[in-house]
Amino acid sequence: MTTFHWLFGDQLGPHFLTPGPHGPDRDAPVVMIEARSVFRRRRFHRAKAHLILSAMRHRAAELGDRVRYVKADTYREGLREAVGTAPVTVHHPTSRAALRLVDALDGVRVLPARGFLVPHDDFRTWAEGRTGQRLRQEDFYRWVRQGHDLLMDGAQPAGGRWNHDHDNRRPPPRGAGTLGAPDPYRPRESAVDDEVRHDLDRWERSGEVSFVGRDGPRLFPASRREALAALRRFVSHRLAGFGPHEDAMLARDPVLSHSLLSSSLNLGLLDPLECVSLAEDARRRGQAPVNSVEGFVRQIAGWREYVWQLYWYFGEDYRHRNALGHRAPLPEWFLELDADAVTARCLSTVLAQVRDTGWTHHIPRLMLLGSHALQRGWDPAAVTDWFHRCFVDGYDWVMLPNVVGMSQYADGGRMTTKPYTSGGAYVNRMSDYCGPCAYRPTERTGDTACPFTAGYWAFLHRHRARLEGNPRMSQAVRGLDRLTDLDATLEQHRGRTETDAPP
Repeated sequence: MTTFHWLFGDQLGPHFLTPGPHGPDRDAPVVMIEARSVFRRRRFHRAKAHLILSAMRHRAAELGDRVRYVKADTYREGLREAVGTAPVTVHHPTSRAALRLVDALDGVRVLPARGFLVPHDDFRTWAEGRTGQRLRQEDFYRWVRQGHDLLMDGAQPAGGRWNHDHDNRRPPPRGAGTLGAPDPYRPRESAVDDEVRHDLDRWERSGEVSFVGRDGPRLFPASRREALAALRRFVSHRLAGFGPHEDAMLARDPVLSHSLLSSSLNLGLLDPLECVSLAEDARRRGQAPVNSVEGFVRQIAGWREYVWQLYWYFGEDYRHRNALGHRAPLPEWFLELDADAVTARCLSTVLAQVRDTGWTHHIPRLMLLGSHALQRGWDPAAVTDWFHRCFVDGYDWVMLPNVVGMSQYADGGRMTTKPYTSGGAYVNRMSDYCGPCAYRPTERTGDTACPFTAGYWAFLHRHRARLEGNPRMSQAVRGLDRLTDLDATLEQHRGRTETDAPP
């Protein structure tokens, strides 16, 4: 009996069809299922829904007669329609919910995961060999670099250092509205996109599904050809300037020199090894400095891989962690991406970027959106769901560790050594948001007090007992004792909402 191979919507690259002992049968017929229930369960960003469906339909067009592409209400119904009772193989899905589904289906055999650098068993062996030690990202990153011979000069790291963060955290150039980097690759829409947009319009009109955000021209690759073009353009034209200002934020230049490859990697259109290998080749040819290449390699072979592994290693209970006891609901303006309702220029600018594109880079995610949620005590599960739904590159495995572990410190320090939050001074140093803002980053109280500055001190005060014993936070916590206006600052934080404008 013929064995089919099932491709999920984030397994769209050619490496998911490579045959072998841990792959599908050679020339196995392929099944792809577009399940409407996915979009009914969550209120996704419209641009994200568009990208996923466009990428799936582009892949189906590439596969031609080899694929059975089924549009169904659920995955179960679609699989039954596509293959009946025939046996099916599928590579390890990227979410626990999808893994539970395929494990529960008769005749489905799960193959090892692809699209990542380290097999799950190898990571578990590494992690369990570190008895009593924290699973630090830096240690994992060095282990991956050594194991895959990435950015290595023999036994030593290229450039003499493992970590080039010191060179890669510069504020934006003073007075510059943009970095002046070459434009990133942007795809051209096809007839497939027209079809997707027509279907999404029809589903919304019927009341069957609802989205947030805007669906302008598609900005991110939806095919292997487009993804490769985006990768090559980044490496050839933008990688050299990536490192120094990768943490900077500019209102008129949200992309800076970032690669914009996360959605392509997370759709499976690109393999991480080909991305880091191409970047390393550019360093060897003298086309990009080691600090920029190391910063890019760290994002993929370090952080992305680390988050993927921790998602599975920490277990299902991890999503329910709430060590700080934060329970506040997300406000309506945040849920609706209503940037126009927000006075603070940094939040308004970044929320507009998310509304319009479904993307912003890692520092606005962590140090603006995530930091504000942490200071306000929003429910980390709701924050995780919001990031999952509202970002084109957001998936359960991506956002659960990133939000619960790093952004919201809801695991109490299992993943990171400290909460990531700051006052307005950091935002002012790393961006150009504060100059025209109605609030002043140096002010804690009064009509023009910065919500991040008051929020930072309120957060430290609220969790003082937990944080004062943390070596990385103790000095900041002791700063509370030097505030002569602490009570007024706490009252400022309690009374201010993000939609309040100064008189």
